Amino acid sequence: MTTEAQRSGTHRRIDTTAKRRIAFAAVAVTGVAAAGATGAGAATVQKSGDSQKIALAADSQNLAQGAGVPDVQAAAQVLSVPQSQQISDLAGQLDSAVQFAQQRVTADLQSRAPETVKPTDGTYTSGFEVRWGTMHKGIDLAAPLGTPIVAAQKGTVIDAGPASGFGNWVRIKHDDGTITVYGHMQTIDVTVGQQVTAGQKIAGVGSEGFSTGPHCHFEVYPDGVNAIDPVGWLADRGINV
Repeated sequence: MTTEAQRSGTHRRIDTTAKRRIAFAAVAVTGVAAAGATGAGAATVQKSGDSQKIALAADSQNLAQGAGVPDVQAAAQVLSVPQSQQISDLAGQLDSAVQFAQQRVTADLQSRAPETVKPTDGTYTSGFEVRWGTMHKGIDLAAPLGTPIVAAQKGTVIDAGPASGFGNWVRIKHDDGTITVYGHMQTIDVTVGQQVTAGQKIAGVGSEGFSTGPHCHFEVYPDGVNAIDPVGWLADRGINV
């Protein structure tokens, strides 16, 4: 016989089988919902992907038709590359260039040089006059031994060496035919036939020959034969002694 208490307890008991069914149903509903969301997302991606495929297909078609592609042939430029040339006889060319440069330097120096200079840096001690019963055909410029004696003008050396009365002498013939004479030198620095420029060293002051002391004896022959006073000849060319 069933008591009231037993009926009451039976009424409150929950069937575990029913609980499992309810839980399965909830899971199923959740899965359906998730599957729906996933499907919608996939559909969205599918739609977006289709749009991209359509855009790429359109771009490919435009490229195939040449639309928007720069004309490579029109933009290309052909550059002209100079052909290399071999240099032959380089040493000879360099030598010629050096010689040409030296000639230009020499010509430039000659163009800057004065046309007439004082024969030596000395003191005037004796003039163009009769002395000791004979004609002294030049002037004397006293200076220490070895003082440079220079060409009064450019010209050609016609004598260089020993000479009677002078001990040693140098004679130079200039472009206008004038001959200048330098005497009593201790040393000689030029040779016959040598071309010299105005102011170029030709000898060193000495006291050779008939001399009472170191000096440069200087004579001038405008016509090559007859001597004149060197003081006036030098003065006419801006040189004072």
